[in-house]
Amino acid sequence: MFLRLAQQHRQFVQDLVMNLQALAIVMERRGYPASCYTCGDQMNSASFMVSLGDSHLIRFLVSDYGITWTEMRDDRELMKLEGAEAVSQLQELASIVKQSMQTGASNKTLAKR
Repeated sequence: MFLRLAQQHRQFVQDLVMNLQALAIVMERRGYPASCYTCGDQMNSASFMVSLGDSHLIRFLVSDYGITWTEMRDDRELMKLEGAEAVSQLQELASIVKQSMQTGASNKTLAKR
């Protein structure tokens, strides 16, 4: 049972890393400085960062050790979430980006978030 759970967790992390890479590409195309760095070919960890303007920065880290969402403004930490809460916040960001793409809204909509 534990080996199966470990494999499922590895697959979850790999899926999350692939989605972070895609989100970084989409956000770059929408005009937001974004990056997603991975370590090695196994895709077992990633660091995603995006600037929403006005010194508003989001950093999302994922690895076998955990998942963290950190939101900063003017170099001050506004919010730090871990685990499922961090993934939920990432989903909210992705939904806002998707919605702005569908409605053709300006970049200011996302930055005001």
